[in-house]
Amino acid sequence: MRIVFMGSAELAIPSLRAILDHGEDEVVGIVSQPDRPAGRKRIPTACPLKAFAERRNLPIMTPEKIGAPESVDALAHWQPDLMVVVAYGQYIPARVIDLAPHQAINVHPSLLPKYRGSAPIQWALLNGDATTGVSIIDVAKKMDAGDILRQEEYPIGDSDTSQTLHDKLSEFGAELLIKAIHDIRTGTVVRTEQDDRQAVEIRKLVKEDGAIDWLQPAATIRNRIRAFNPWPGSTCKLSSGEVLKIWSAVLEQGTGVPGEVLDSQLLVATGTGALRLLEVQPAGKKRMPAASFLNGYPVGPGDVLG
Repeated sequence: MRIVFMGSAELAIPSLRAILDHGEDEVVGIVSQPDRPAGRKRIPTACPLKAFAERRNLPIMTPEKIGAPESVDALAHWQPDLMVVVAYGQYIPARVIDLAPHQAINVHPSLLPKYRGSAPIQWALLNGDATTGVSIIDVAKKMDAGDILRQEEYPIGDSDTSQTLHDKLSEFGAELLIKAIHDIRTGTVVRTEQDDRQAVEIRKLVKEDGAIDWLQPAATIRNRIRAFNPWPGSTCKLSSGEVLKIWSAVLEQGTGVPGEVLDSQLLVATGTGALRLLEVQPAGKKRMPAASFLNGYPVGPGDVLG
């Protein structure tokens, strides 16, 4: 089949690579996002998927609006049989989907209809789920609500962060995508309609979500630290007012005023239980083990983190 691949984020790269390496289908074009300013100098920079496609010398288009008439005309010129969408970042109208006889499918890193939205990996960690998964679905008018073509569970490790789980699910999803494309090619697709009554809609995360509330239970705070690694990060304030980012922590026993440092090795009391901080990052510094941090910062028993 002739496939047009739509994506922008790092999550999409394993899926595109899998199609290319599998070799049974032809990727006739890539649709990605325009270059955006990045870094302190605000230099226009390609998104991860576009940069990968350029290295593979694939035809690329980067429209500001995929549904604009000139974009639709350009897509029609590629004569796709199927469109594959992975972390693209734009709403895809029906006039685009209808260009391909097999229309469009999407790789979504959750067990739909649970976690419809833009941050399903983070929300699975926030809620302390033991498992997540990947769903291959039809692209529908309502976001993440299309029929399920394939779906498989994936375990969440106790030490997983949103970054490690992202990397695992991107590869797992690529494998599942190849199976779904085979089903389409051979006419063996079995579609399952999503039950909207079971849908869990999630909101987009914002930077402010990273602020730690020590009144919450230790397990809740640790889930947030895992979910917000690497973005937006989990932050608190030292007694000096300096911001401290926390990258990893483990649950331990301990009681005290929420936010209170209970020993000389960064055991911090919470609303219920305590957290041992393992890796932190002071403002303007690199990430470091807690022991290295304590060599330069006099934080000890009785101090209270904000």
